[in-house]
Amino acid sequence: MSLRGEHHTVPLSVLLKRELANEKIEKPEIVHGQASQSKKGEDFTLLKTECQRAIGDGVTTFSVFALFDGHNGSAAAIYTKENLLNNVLNAIPTDLNRDEWVAALPRALVAGFVKTDKEFQERAQTSGTTVTFVIIEGWVITVASVGDSRCILESAEGEIYYLSADHRLECNEEERDRITASGGEVGRLNTGGGAEIGPLRCWPGGLCLSRSIGDMDVGEYIVPVPYVKQVKLSTAGGRLIISSDGVWDALSAEVALDCCRGMPADAAAAQIVKEALQAKGLRDDTTCIVVDILPQEKPAVPLPPPKRPGKGMFKAMFRKKPSESSSQVDKEYMEPDVVEELFEEGSAMLSERLDTKYPLCNMFKLFMCAVCQLEMKPGEGISIHAGSSNAVKLRPWDGPFLCSSCQEKKEAMEGKRPTGGNDKTPLLPLSFFIANLCY
Repeated sequence: MSLRGEHHTVPLSVLLKRELANEKIEKPEIVHGQASQSKKGEDFTLLKTECQRAIGDGVTTFSVFALFDGHNGSAAAIYTKENLLNNVLNAIPTDLNRDEWVAALPRALVAGFVKTDKEFQERAQTSGTTVTFVIIEGWVITVASVGDSRCILESAEGEIYYLSADHRLECNEEERDRITASGGEVGRLNTGGGAEIGPLRCWPGGLCLSRSIGDMDVGEYIVPVPYVKQVKLSTAGGRLIISSDGVWDALSAEVALDCCRGMPADAAAAQIVKEALQAKGLRDDTTCIVVDILPQEKPAVPLPPPKRPGKGMFKAMFRKKPSESSSQVDKEYMEPDVVEELFEEGSAMLSERLDTKYPLCNMFKLFMCAVCQLEMKPGEGISIHAGSSNAVKLRPWDGPFLCSSCQEKKEAMEGKRPTGGNDKTPLLPLSFFIANLCY
């Protein structure tokens, strides 16, 4: 026992190594590939494996796969690729164990997306980007998305799961209602004489997406708050396909998965892009990332594609081959393949997305902005619930808190404060929309 007043600390890396040793977590093998055909040069990807949760600790690692589909230029896509991951990680306290770290990801992703958008808009550049951002930690997959790029998952049993949301105004009535309630208008491009063409767009600005990073000329009610979904795979694994709309405008999820069945990840990505181009031609940047999440032991050579792709084919491709005496392996891999949903939330309201329900008393500091991580003096922070209907039920010290700058951002996104984008949006010529018809 330590004497009164004495404290003995253990390095975080040591605790994490003990954690892994005690829980005997079997980490999957991550194999990935990507392919792209460029028309505008506005698609960018981020592929990072073996990222460290604790600096200097090579044991507790995670992987990141992200797709940024820019529009009206590539500046927003490039900036987001370079800064989003750091902004997300900076929103997670460093003293969390693995389960707490995974539980903190949904909120940290929201904070990171909003901070990245806020910082990019301060540069007064008018481009924007969709984002599909995937973090894989062990068997847990967390996906955050804005825009119309998508991420799908096929489990080992052949079930398909949609891990992102589509924020096109044409197909999302809830988002249309949110924008009009915030002060924007939704309609098609009017060519004169009452004729309307193209998809539904947000005015001013003419963007056909309701969520993105950037796009300061459209209005702050085009929000960067991501839809977030978190699932846990069984140890049988699965395959992720992350693609820009150049793929999804041409292929369904079923077709994309079937056309590359039996192929390794790099060949699968190339085949999906090839199928999309054969179906629609090169109308837009067409990018695909394929990620296989596999048990540590797997067949050395992928099985050839079956004549009739069906349920269970993915499992046959990626499960490890049991030996004649491996009854324990047989038992392990006969267990049902289940994808467990851990978290799902798509609200655009920061008061709902940053109000943590996690039982972690030291998870978020009281005097730190929940978005930009700016340290504030006592009394400077503004409660995330300020102005909400339930604010009267909250105590003055109930957080989380925002700095004044992020509070202005929050109010603008909710249509409570006019922004420069609303008042100063220039009228754009018809030729602009024809040249950028996909957006």
